Amino acid sequence: MNKLFSILLSSLIMLQSFGVHYDDIVQLDELIEHAQFHSERYGDNIIVFLSKHYGELKAEHQRDHQEEKKDHEKLPFNHSSKSHTCIADIFINTYKADFNLVEFLDYSAANFHYHAPTSTLHTQGILQPPRFS
Repeated sequence: MNKLFSILLSSLIMLQSFGVHYDDIVQLDELIEHAQFHSERYGDNIIVFLSKHYGELKAEHQRDHQEEKKDHEKLPFNHSSKSHTCIADIFINTYKADFNLVEFLDYSAANFHYHAPTSTLHTQGILQPPRFS
């Protein structure tokens, strides 16, 4: 159940990041009905239909076919007519605190000590490079 919930929630977040809302999914049947209407009346295939409603022929189609305006408003993925409101809360702090000055001490003594690595293994002959026979 947790996996199903996680998959559904992540797919919802992904779709919303692409600009697809839940009401667009509900309106897909309107899109199919309107595409069938265009196919029967104008002989449009799916590419021409999408171009007339979402592509480069959109302005011309809306200008020439004002009688379909109510049908066009029901189509999904038309978010340009909706207004989005962004509300930002601003908190202004009126509390004035007396800040104490911080004194920085200049401490220059080193807190490390370095010893050169020493090993007696190389003097005993344990570690030898490979030799040619």
